[in-house]
Amino acid sequence: MAQVVVEIHVPLVPVAGLDRGEHFHPWIDRIEEFLTEAEEDGTVEVADDGEEFGDVYVFSIAGAAEPELLTTASRAVSLDDVPDGAYAMVTDDEAPEWGLGRRVDLPLG
Repeated sequence: MAQVVVEIHVPLVPVAGLDRGEHFHPWIDRIEEFLTEAEEDGTVEVADDGEEFGDVYVFSIAGAAEPELLTTASRAVSLDDVPDGAYAMVTDDEAPEWGLGRRVDLPLG
């Protein structure tokens, strides 16, 4: 049976005001750290390493029911400096590629 996966899609928008040589997307590290902590406390499982996918960066989480996954995704994109326009794709672990499924705008209202 397929497992629910929530992909977190965040626009690859550089953060303004960074010094030359600094990482243009420091929010990637913040989200990865947040998701790692959520995995360590048993809230979710990190399904795949995050990576660039077109004009977005995608993080994948699983291991919980859809409402809990979406809540975690919403909290992740609410961290400092995460660009507006993030969304989730609710899919499953049998999807042939990213970006397939039902779109949910984040953060949740």
